[in-house]
Amino acid sequence: MKQDVLPRLKDLVEVLYREVPSGVGSKGKLRLGPEDERKLLINGAKWAISKGYGDASDLERMESNGCMDGADPSLISARAYERGRAQQGTLGSGNHFLEIQFVDKIYDEQAADSFGLFEGQITVMIHTGSRGFGHQVCTDFLEVMEKAAKKYEITLYDRELACAPFSSPEAQDYLSAMRAAANYAWANRQCIMHWTREAFMQTLSATPGSLGMGLVYDVAHNMAKIEEHTVNGQKRKLIVHRKGATRAFPPGHPELPDVYKRTGQPVLIPGDMGRASYVLVGAEKAMEETFGSSCHGAGRIMSRHQAIRRAKGRAIWRELSDKGIIVRSAGRETLAEEMPEAYKDISNVVDVVHNAGIAKKVVRLRPMGVVKG
Repeated sequence: MKQDVLPRLKDLVEVLYREVPSGVGSKGKLRLGPEDERKLLINGAKWAISKGYGDASDLERMESNGCMDGADPSLISARAYERGRAQQGTLGSGNHFLEIQFVDKIYDEQAADSFGLFEGQITVMIHTGSRGFGHQVCTDFLEVMEKAAKKYEITLYDRELACAPFSSPEAQDYLSAMRAAANYAWANRQCIMHWTREAFMQTLSATPGSLGMGLVYDVAHNMAKIEEHTVNGQKRKLIVHRKGATRAFPPGHPELPDVYKRTGQPVLIPGDMGRASYVLVGAEKAMEETFGSSCHGAGRIMSRHQAIRRAKGRAIWRELSDKGIIVRSAGRETLAEEMPEAYKDISNVVDVVHNAGIAKKVVRLRPMGVVKG
């Protein structure tokens, strides 16, 4: 509960900052050999659990059970392997974060109960992905796709729209490499979640049982997946690419785990580090209007450079501290880039999602402690 953590909050943020490496080019506590890295790319979060980082029960609360089939490690470049070897179990930089929060408002008691959430409860939200490994996979295949676009006579209006026909060898290779990157990300978040639990136990002198920290949901927000959707009255298989978007599947959807079949999928929409984040639940309207998708966050209203200029002469950490939010960051510039006013007000954004019927509000979470890259 909130009152149990408040007296040790500063210590807890410090331990998390120490135990979960963050910042540009950060290196983790894990050092992967070539064979371990290949196994990780195939097995995702299952690899992390096999190494003792977490429990197998976590898997049922992950999109795709924390692992996408069809990953092919042989398609990964030596440079991507090199970058991934030292970054497993790291938070990264930019808008990636680890945030201690508390549930301060409940909108849907039934869904909140299904998710194991209650008022005053402490939660932790982790936002990170496949780090430099995934970035390198993208860089490598952007070059492949540019050549493929010329080969298949596809006109590009922007280099970053480079693409290839789904059935082409280039597209199939990309999908297999992307799945490997997704598996890297699931393993990464699993390791960080495990060390977060350990940090809480260490700081609060708690046992796993008394702590009661269980996963609500782990969902991707940069992923191309083959799904079935209704288009013009007919069911069709499509490739849905959610870039900066996340799934919002309704009750009964076949891809949901049994634990959320009746309720619908938890939808996580983080805000900035000074205001709030939300947990929603997927609704049927999403299948009709947005291919089962919701937004992933508040969205910026300032570029990073604009934010840095606006923050000149200010101590963002102190401004947040005055609100009761303890922040630890690898660099002052990151806090400037990520200051709350650089983002839209998450409550307004979530109200749009809720009122459109794409996903329904379940709980609001307020920040208490933040670790940034």
